[in-house]
Amino acid sequence: MAKNTKTFFCSREMMYLCNRKNKTKHYMKFYSNLLTATALLMGTALLSCGSSNRNDNRTKEESTEEISNIQVPEFNADSAYAYVAAQTAFGPRVPNSNAHKACGEYLAKQLEKFGAKVYNQYADLMAYDGTLLKARNIIGAYNPDTRKRVLLCAHWDSRPYADEDDPQHHHTPIDGANDGASGVGVLLEIARQLQQQAPAIGIDIVFFDAEDYGTPDFYQGKHPSDSWCLGSQYWGRIPHTPDYKARFGILLDMVGAPNATFYYEYYSKETANDAMKKIWKTAESLGYGNYFVPQDGGSITDDHIYVHSFRQIPCVDIIHYDTSTNTGFVSTWHTLDDTLEHIDKSTLKAVGQTVMTVIYNEK
Repeated sequence: MAKNTKTFFCSREMMYLCNRKNKTKHYMKFYSNLLTATALLMGTALLSCGSSNRNDNRTKEESTEEISNIQVPEFNADSAYAYVAAQTAFGPRVPNSNAHKACGEYLAKQLEKFGAKVYNQYADLMAYDGTLLKARNIIGAYNPDTRKRVLLCAHWDSRPYADEDDPQHHHTPIDGANDGASGVGVLLEIARQLQQQAPAIGIDIVFFDAEDYGTPDFYQGKHPSDSWCLGSQYWGRIPHTPDYKARFGILLDMVGAPNATFYYEYYSKETANDAMKKIWKTAESLGYGNYFVPQDGGSITDDHIYVHSFRQIPCVDIIHYDTSTNTGFVSTWHTLDDTLEHIDKSTLKAVGQTVMTVIYNEK
């Protein structure tokens, strides 16, 4: 997840406004900056570029929406956790680093191993400070010839700065176990299941690169409005297949913390409300209603924005919103504590099983 900035739509992790004069942060409510949000949704700005198991009290029968009787594979949280561990074992996956290159090879080989048609998008992307990033978007397509498709995505790079940690650590890259690796780990486990039991539709799994290389607050130069989500911006302009379309997309971001809570994100509600409600109701029917909270959260600029603005694909951001912190993010966010020991299998299970149930019930 990215850094908060002064301008509403300039940073990747835009749940909040950060006033650079007094450094105060506050969560952006659903109704905040409506005019700016409307402009962003119209594209005027965007086109410039193990804890214990928790179950909701309500049973499947008491849910507001019943899911079909289609046999959905069982999501294996141990497997997903192992994929998170494998990524963090490479070290911080910062673009241009050896760890980044090695992890990229691992992810592509895993998708190929799990039966996907793999596409690699290599691109030289310019960072906020002029650094040329050797980026790589990695795509795995299932049932590639099927026109009815759903997009599943996450970012696989990790933040080059622990800029929410003590100042002495601000220039130290983070492991990104939750912020990056958790979403990828869930999707790798889903990929493994897709190989064993194909759904009725086509699925595209996209690992976006260079999402978390956005401008840090300590940078003294200009703060470009589009310095975050570089990989999804590139993919949005040049998708892995010409004129790529999907019914909807699901973005997983920071989905591994203990007791994580996922609220309705503003842009998701504005542009992908039907898909969003379907996901949250599915989670409720599975007993995960205490993870997927059916209440309005804030707005955040994340990869889902570019999926929609460039490809017109409604995309839902499943992202942890923590009401107990000043930032709204989990306390390990952009710190050196974003490590494997803070990844919870129960959360991975809740997210993974929910997403799998949604896609296997698509027809």
